[in-house]
Amino acid sequence: MRNVLSLNENWLFVKNTADISAREGVTVTLPHTWNAEDGFDGGNDYFRGSCLYVKTLKKAELPEADCYFLEIRGANSSADVYLDGEKLAHHDGGYSTWRVDLSGKIAQECTLAIVVDNAPNDTVYPQMADFTFYGGLYRNVNLVCVSKSHFDLEYYGGNGLKITPAVEGKDAKVEVEVFVTNLTEGQKLVYAIYDKDENELQKIETTETKVTFEIKDVHLWNGRKDPYLYCCEVEIVEGEEVVDNVCNRFGCRTFKIDPDNGFILNGEEYPLRGVSRHQDRWGVGNALLPEHHAEDIDMIMEVGATTIRLAHYQHDQYFYDLCDEKGLVIWAEIPYISKHMPGGRENTISQMKELITQNYNHPCIVVWGLSNEIGIGGAAEDMMDNHRVLNDMVHEMDKTRLTTIAAVSMCKMDDPYLQIPDVVSYNHYFGWYGGDTTMNGPWFDKFHAMHPTIPIGCSEYGCEALNWHTSTPKQGDYTEEYQAYYHEELIKQLFTRKYMWATHVWNMFDFGADARAEGGENGQNHKGLVTMDRKYKKDAFYAYKAWLVSPEDDPFVHLCGKRYVDRVEDVTRVTVYSNLPEVELFVNGESIGKKTAEDHFFYFDVPNVGESKIVAKAGELSDEGNIRKVAEMNMDYVLREVGAVLNWFDVVQIEGRFSLNDKISDIMQSKRGKLWFISMGLKIKKKMDANKKGQKDDKKSGGFEVDLKGGAMSGMMDMLGGFSVLRLSSMMGMMGVSFTKEELLKLNKQLNRIKKPKDTK
Repeated sequence: MRNVLSLNENWLFVKNTADISAREGVTVTLPHTWNAEDGFDGGNDYFRGSCLYVKTLKKAELPEADCYFLEIRGANSSADVYLDGEKLAHHDGGYSTWRVDLSGKIAQECTLAIVVDNAPNDTVYPQMADFTFYGGLYRNVNLVCVSKSHFDLEYYGGNGLKITPAVEGKDAKVEVEVFVTNLTEGQKLVYAIYDKDENELQKIETTETKVTFEIKDVHLWNGRKDPYLYCCEVEIVEGEEVVDNVCNRFGCRTFKIDPDNGFILNGEEYPLRGVSRHQDRWGVGNALLPEHHAEDIDMIMEVGATTIRLAHYQHDQYFYDLCDEKGLVIWAEIPYISKHMPGGRENTISQMKELITQNYNHPCIVVWGLSNEIGIGGAAEDMMDNHRVLNDMVHEMDKTRLTTIAAVSMCKMDDPYLQIPDVVSYNHYFGWYGGDTTMNGPWFDKFHAMHPTIPIGCSEYGCEALNWHTSTPKQGDYTEEYQAYYHEELIKQLFTRKYMWATHVWNMFDFGADARAEGGENGQNHKGLVTMDRKYKKDAFYAYKAWLVSPEDDPFVHLCGKRYVDRVEDVTRVTVYSNLPEVELFVNGESIGKKTAEDHFFYFDVPNVGESKIVAKAGELSDEGNIRKVAEMNMDYVLREVGAVLNWFDVVQIEGRFSLNDKISDIMQSKRGKLWFISMGLKIKKKMDANKKGQKDDKKSGGFEVDLKGGAMSGMMDMLGGFSVLRLSSMMGMMGVSFTKEELLKLNKQLNRIKKPKDTK
């Protein structure tokens, strides 16, 4: 009978070595990452290299078995396994389960060594992306002990069981296929299906490795409304003895993605409105425990999401299990991201095979993601062919689901690679990275009109917010107030277009991106609706809850701006979010009025005198905060870039003249401004060229290279227009291009000489 033994305890960890004889280290318990501190502290200097994990195995302490398989649930990003000095296996790909056969090799006492390496290379994805590539044995490691006859453990990390339900009217046919190693004469396979309450529904005894069950009056897996799960168990039986067994839950459902009506689940329209999720958190990195996953799923349920894009790689099996249980519809993908590597094709294929093989039975998954923003470096023919190979392979492996891509914003609408997958989504940041919020809805309308048969969605949109505050939010200010405004606008535009097959906020949680140097807290991407430590839900979180959560399920009222107390204006705007129809606002106990709002966003103009207690009431519910009248802006609310050579309030501004604080789009309205911008572009190119010559690899610049030819150039300029010059210069730091204070002051003096056109504010 199968026995799974946890090997998480008592590993010797030796940093920065691939020498399996090294022993100068510390004892750690798995899951473990060596980037739990430096992976999100900024500087793009987190350790990337080889580290050693060593553990002693004693055969007398192991369960008796014919075969032993080392099971590694996640080793980022490549790993080699040694037993008593003998190299047994190598694996490339940091996000999937893989196993190593140790059968017949375990002595009475032996040394297991695993060398894990997250160093840059040109064959294993990801190598270029806006997140930290944490190194380590960051998920569970087990020893799977089985008989000689067992369900296959060596095919791309799967469990040897493939369940394919097909709903036919009120019934369902469930095809069950198993993959067995060393099935011998006299052994049989016993298949059984159970309902949610573990009542046996049907049983089949046979020697066939593929059978079909029929479930009458099938209970459908129906998303969040009713995520009903059956269970299938298969045993290898010899006489009265169960030799091995494997089981999986499964769900019966139909779905369709319609170019006009969006996502359809079990014959009914089921709008997919949700979030993306990365697998890390503050102080832990990616070495998450089950309670971390459970807390994440609870917050995603609270915000009202019906879907999650699990970016940008395979996540922990436990999280997929939670998504099955909660009824969340999932986009699952591989880390084929940002930069096509000609030497990486085999890795995209192996990672996709692992993703599908290990996750085929999850009813929550409806699409397999082929790539993310892969066109940012240009659409080479090899990249196109890589996508065709992946797309065909996915359809061969799984005939029940669809393929998709997340296209970069500047990817032209007529780009041929958009024709490869079944459905398409775009990553758009109009209103944050250039452009403005009003551009989002019309852009999708234009795509829908151009491609009426291609389902279109939004795979990423968002903006960053930290604990900065203002009563006059502006694009690029990193305030909680601008993030709230941005998401209000995007909700109204995206959620009212039913043809959009799915929308995914970027991101549910702030996450580690050690190369980032913006927003005043380096090393993180702060686009999350919740902080990286999961301790604070930003105001925008409640904007989504107001739209997505029924008041019958979870009525609430939320007063925005509770961290923004000191305000200078005489009359200040107070915003309230609620899924209830009416909100009343009280200031120091006196009502200043009731308001209704079909869009769930309630705005009140409040006299700001002295200190005021603000209470928002909706039905029996209330939320409260305080404001205080001050003579001058509290500078604790004002963004200061960490390590910046110049902050916006240090910039000399002259009435009627440009400065570093002006948007590039405004500067480009002036003829002299255009010439100035061209000269700045040449300076940037010169710095980038010099940086490339001085670097042997892409590590310093985070690997980012952008092709600015043709349509990509036009799209990039649309995005750049929304940046101030100062903000652009600070973000260039993530690409290895830096400006000194003296250089920036010189650029500002040049801009101060250029008059603003009369229609430029």
